[in-house]
Amino acid sequence: MGKNEQPASKFGPHGGPLLPLNDGGSVELSVFETGVPPQWRLYFFDKDNQPRTPPSSDVVIETIRPGGKRQTFTLEAGDGYLGSTTDIPEPHEFGVVLTMGQQRYEAKFTEEAHGHGHGGHAGHDEGDGKSHGHTHGLVDPMVTTTARGMWAIKWSFVALFITASVQLVVVILSNSVALLADMIHNFGDAATAIPLGIAFRLARRPATKRFAYGFGRVEDLAGLAVVLMILASAIVAGYVAIDRLRHPAEVSNLGALIAASIIGFVGNEGVAFFRIKVGKEIGSAALIADGYHARTDGWTSLAVLAGALGVHFGYPMADPIIGIIITVAILFVVWSSIKAVMSRMIDGVEPEYVDQVRATVAKVPGVIAVNDIRARWIGHRLRAEVG
Repeated sequence: MGKNEQPASKFGPHGGPLLPLNDGGSVELSVFETGVPPQWRLYFFDKDNQPRTPPSSDVVIETIRPGGKRQTFTLEAGDGYLGSTTDIPEPHEFGVVLTMGQQRYEAKFTEEAHGHGHGGHAGHDEGDGKSHGHTHGLVDPMVTTTARGMWAIKWSFVALFITASVQLVVVILSNSVALLADMIHNFGDAATAIPLGIAFRLARRPATKRFAYGFGRVEDLAGLAVVLMILASAIVAGYVAIDRLRHPAEVSNLGALIAASIIGFVGNEGVAFFRIKVGKEIGSAALIADGYHARTDGWTSLAVLAGALGVHFGYPMADPIIGIIITVAILFVVWSSIKAVMSRMIDGVEPEYVDQVRATVAKVPGVIAVNDIRARWIGHRLRAEVG
């Protein structure tokens, strides 16, 4: 139950989940089975959530059965939707792959409970008013958001690795301990892609009897690993800066040093904006924390510029002093990030989301009062129990 921009918590008017499109719009993947055997239906919306004409091609739905058998569904245009020309055969327990041009969504489709109707949770009547009772858990949106998270991690890793590599060359040329501290931190920031990538991949595994809620909480552990890696880089940077204060050394190639500082700021600010944006879209505390960490890293890169100017005007100690300032800034990031990650790990939930759950449930026909709400984040998904 998140904000509108969170695809993991938003469903369309027909009961299916809304999956984000590259142009800012969305597609609702639903199952229709009122008076007919179950069939796929795709409804398309623009960035303002208004219905729009479905594409004429490049849309494919494929199911994968537990035994590995695959079935591809041909789609044709209906009244405002794309519908499958063949039925979805029993049993309704399979993986789903939706491909639209360059976009690909993977999901799990399961039979869970009893009911009837149409949309993302549906059953079908047998003509006697009784439900052929089961409902479907259709397209776990967490899977689509973890794919987007992996995409964000991959490209932010590339950007930071290139930024740190450029700084490494300048560190060798200039002998600047302030830039060295910033470079160490940038390489450490790039390395945080490893635990986050592992967590996102694990989160795609289906739930088991032992892990009935799935593996989404692994992402919280990844967030903790990220914080520890940031802390380690701060310790290394601080040690090097203090050692330079005790054993001064000449800093040269100030022009290259200034250029490396600006490159560090631009690279980190770009990665920060990217990670925070995607993290908020998919509800990932670890990715958001990593984004704010990169933003602070950008400002510390500019601090290297101040150190270079200090050396230029005859203050050689400005370089190691800036290195220490960068270390302190990193430690502030560690503190703020660990608070966010630990809040998730002990089931902390933003109060506005609980209020949103209460308001949504209160609108359900037949609900008289909402007495108790318990909610927790499991990876990208907010699970709520209402009494």
